[in-house]
Amino acid sequence: MGKAFWIDQEFDRDRDGRYAVHVRKNLDEFEWGDIAPVRFACTAWRLATPPWLDPGLVRWDRRVLEATCHRNTWDGTLYARVRIVSPLPDELRRSRTWWRDRGWLGWQETFGQYVEPSQQDLARSPFLRASLLVEAPLPLDDLPPEPEGPHEEVEQSAHRAVTVLVRELNALVSPVLDQLG
Repeated sequence: MGKAFWIDQEFDRDRDGRYAVHVRKNLDEFEWGDIAPVRFACTAWRLATPPWLDPGLVRWDRRVLEATCHRNTWDGTLYARVRIVSPLPDELRRSRTWWRDRGWLGWQETFGQYVEPSQQDLARSPFLRASLLVEAPLPLDDLPPEPEGPHEEVEQSAHRAVTVLVRELNALVSPVLDQLG
C-alpha cells in the first residue's frame, strides 16, 4: 500500500526547520484558549501545506488535489476534506454517445501533476474531469493539547499535530488511492 501523505523531514531539516520558523512567524493565525485540540490542529495543518508553505512540509500523492482539515461546527469534532483525481465513471467510459464529437478533454498533467485547465484551454475545448470528494471525521485521540498561548512549545505541538493528521489521513485515503490504481 502506498502512502497518500508524508512529511518531508529532509527538505525541512535542510532548510533549518523552516516549518518551525513558519509557525513562529504566523502565531497570529492560531486562536488560543480552546480545551479541544481541533482548531490548533487545523491551523497547524494549514500552515504545513500549500499555499501557506510551498513546497509544503506535508506532501501528498499526485492524485490528491487538495487536503484540508476543519472543525465541525455542529459538535466541534475534526473532519478532513480531500479531493482526489478519479477516472470517469463506467457509465461514461462504456459508451461515447454523449461525446458528440466535441473533443472532450480530461485531467491534464504538467510534470506529472494534475492541473486545472487554463482560461486559454477552456476557450478551445470542453473538459470533463472526474474527482472524488472524501469528507470524514478524524480521531482526536493522539493530537497534542492546544498550547495555552504562543509562549509555550507551539512549534513542537504544531509538528506533532501535523504528524498525527498525516497518519490518520493515510489510514483514510491510501486505501482509496490503492483501489483506484
